Amino acid sequence: MKYINSAILVIAVLLFSNLTAAAQESETKVVDEVVAQVNEGVVTLSQIKREMNEVIESFVKEGKTPEAARTEVEAKQGELIAGIINEELLIQKGKDLGIEADVDAQINGRFLEIMKQQNIKTLDALYKAMEATNVDPQSIREMWRKQITRDMVMQREVSSKIYFGLSAKEIKAYYETNKAKFTKPEMIGISEIFLGFAGRDEAAVREKAKQLVTQLRGGADFAKLAAENSDRPNVKETKGKVGTINIKELDRTFAEPLKNVKVGGISEPVELPEGIEILRVDERTNASAESVFNEEEVRKALAYEKLPEEQKKFMTTLRQDAYIKISEAYRPLVSPILFADERKAEVKKSEK
Repeated sequence: MKYINSAILVIAVLLFSNLTAAAQESETKVVDEVVAQVNEGVVTLSQIKREMNEVIESFVKEGKTPEAARTEVEAKQGELIAGIINEELLIQKGKDLGIEADVDAQINGRFLEIMKQQNIKTLDALYKAMEATNVDPQSIREMWRKQITRDMVMQREVSSKIYFGLSAKEIKAYYETNKAKFTKPEMIGISEIFLGFAGRDEAAVREKAKQLVTQLRGGADFAKLAAENSDRPNVKETKGKVGTINIKELDRTFAEPLKNVKVGGISEPVELPEGIEILRVDERTNASAESVFNEEEVRKALAYEKLPEEQKKFMTTLRQDAYIKISEAYRPLVSPILFADERKAEVKKSEK
């Protein structure tokens, strides 16, 4: 899946383009105030308005009118503030766990991947390129910091504990009860040649992709052409091989062009925002109704099923162990949403 996921990094930057600047331009100047105190941290009115404006801008990009977008976001202000408070708790938990270095490493890795994709040699050059399109690198860095910290805390404190905490007895019992979930899926093996648009005439890249497809369908050596033409950084080692993927997990962008391609066949060029993919089908394995016990797959499925409830419990514990004080003006709007799970638990206790 690497060839699919790598595109996401560039797309994330493109989608964020102009968002921060637009939010700052449209934000009315207000006297800041503390809406909530969360342990030693605070949630301010300016932070809330900034995030509301960012959501509004994203809705507008999706096609909604500014008025409709603002009305929808303002109606959900309580949910937004509750989300910011929960996020602050996760960020603080990340600091307690000492994961800052790991988070920074992932952020730097994302920037490095974009540099490779766009053929940019230095971080300063990448920053200048981003700024030239009104993208603030520091805003991107901060956005990623929050995302990665949230994900890493949940992974360490919830997901991994569920996954590794399951007993062999639980796993076997779950399999016996849910055998229909564990049939053999349809699998597809893929190789790729990626031609990037960065620093090139896009029309010329498209023409080159067509020529490569013609050569490959004429019997040319795929590994050789991949090594000579693909812009993937590790192509000399991989020879263009991506691996074997469950058809159901294959993004539609790629699933459709590959739908009728037989083993050994070459797809039509698949255009992405950052370049063009040429795909070869290396193998196909048909699905089967036969149930197969694979401990890792069963463990993953059971852990995934338990995850939502365990995440709720984890967040409830974080809130219970924290000092959270919401200002009088916002408490009626936020508290029923923020502490909804705790109140449900109290009702269940009282009913017993």
